[in-house]
Amino acid sequence: MKNILLSLTILLSISFSAFSQDEINTNKDNKDLPEIFFEKTTHDYGTLKYDSDGTCEFTFKNTGKEPLLLTQVKASCGCTTPTWPKEPIKSGDTGTIVVKYNTKISGAFTKSIRVYSNAKTAMVTLTIKGSVENSPAEAERKNQ
Repeated sequence: MKNILLSLTILLSISFSAFSQDEINTNKDNKDLPEIFFEKTTHDYGTLKYDSDGTCEFTFKNTGKEPLLLTQVKASCGCTTPTWPKEPIKSGDTGTIVVKYNTKISGAFTKSIRVYSNAKTAMVTLTIKGSVENSPAEAERKNQ
């Protein structure tokens, strides 16, 4: 009896999982959904001075028919801080995500920012990369 109940539970779990996957896939076919288009998805700072301005912008456009809502913008670590529009972006309008990297951390870096929205492409990854020069104290220690 226990094996039958276990089998039934597993079968129901698989059925619900398959149903939820079908729901996700049908949303992708909806041509009225908003769509997010970025002019660029990578920003290369090059070499930054220690404790300088680590701000960059990613501009995007809603190329879909419905309003676009950014539900979450999440950086890969605490050294990167994104800010984004909280209000819906109308069809044809543009918006900007501002990313600030902490330039008090010297050395090379590559960080990702995940943008979650109600668009056909529900998640887009942005990338920032570059290098921060040594702090004046670190540079002086290396020269001694």
